[in-house]
Amino acid sequence: MVDSLTQIALGGAVAALVAPARHRRAALIAGGVLGTLPDLDVVPLALLRADAVSLMTWHRGPSHSLPVLAIFGGLLWLVLRRWWSPAREEPTRWLGAIQLALLTHPLLDAFTVYGTQLFWPLPGSPVMVASIFIIDPVYTTPLLVACGAAWQLRERRAANWWLLAGILLSTAYLSWSLAAKAIVERTAERTLAAEGLQDAPRFSAPMPFNTLLWRVVVMTPDGFLEGERSLVADRGPIVFRRHTSDRGALEAVAGYPSVRRLVWFTHGFLKAERRDGRLVLSDLRMGVEPDYVFRYCVAESEGQGGWREIAVEQLNWPRPDRLRLAGIWRRIWKEPNQKHRR
Repeated sequence: MVDSLTQIALGGAVAALVAPARHRRAALIAGGVLGTLPDLDVVPLALLRADAVSLMTWHRGPSHSLPVLAIFGGLLWLVLRRWWSPAREEPTRWLGAIQLALLTHPLLDAFTVYGTQLFWPLPGSPVMVASIFIIDPVYTTPLLVACGAAWQLRERRAANWWLLAGILLSTAYLSWSLAAKAIVERTAERTLAAEGLQDAPRFSAPMPFNTLLWRVVVMTPDGFLEGERSLVADRGPIVFRRHTSDRGALEAVAGYPSVRRLVWFTHGFLKAERRDGRLVLSDLRMGVEPDYVFRYCVAESEGQGGWREIAVEQLNWPRPDRLRLAGIWRRIWKEPNQKHRR
């Protein structure tokens, strides 16, 4: 998910750019509210006491669907046009402001690795472009500056230029993230082709807070490979580290509803491991080995290789310390001196 501050800034900026100048401050507020509204789906999920897997996989579901939000935005506009004077005075421009503030939220979310169900209720795995981290100051800062300037300038023409510049700069950075990802993917393809793994399922995603250092994960019959690629320092093939995953155990529990849901939501990028007689599944997309944000106990051992389904339990995530983040910064600028592992 993209952080709330970014969604507020994006929603406010696009709404204020489209709405009439005399309504600019109202548009900044309304756009900010609408820009973060889809993420409030966590409230009904919590009230319904959904299990951990449902909380993860239904977030960014119906509330992030483009058709659902378009319909909701149209209905909201009809209500506002009847009861709110700004929408009555400029109905067409306020319709555009409302729709843009709502629809840009899931579209931006889709650029992260988490995945967004843009076309719910149609079938298909969540859209996962994975070209930008959930928090990226380089993307957010131009939008925040633009919203601040527009708030101060109010109806002046210069406010439009600030808003347009902020949106263009953030969009240009998003475009750069796609170009950077393409460069990493081409290098990964060449590296894996040399090992006969060019057709292996894989994904690439930026490391925290930047688009210069990328993580690449490749699924193999006995586990997965993990490597990093710095667009600044690295020159040779990607250095991969090999990790194991209990694929047999994962296949044994594949029929469990929670496991089927996880496999669908993660596009199959899961690690399975036995811990204290329980089977733990980790979402490989969020975190680095061995620490992952989303880890779930889904079964207990029954002996002789059998498993018994249990109520899903999400394990705590050991949050990275400052030293680890400092290591990411150093890795951007320096290529590690280690041999390629097969």
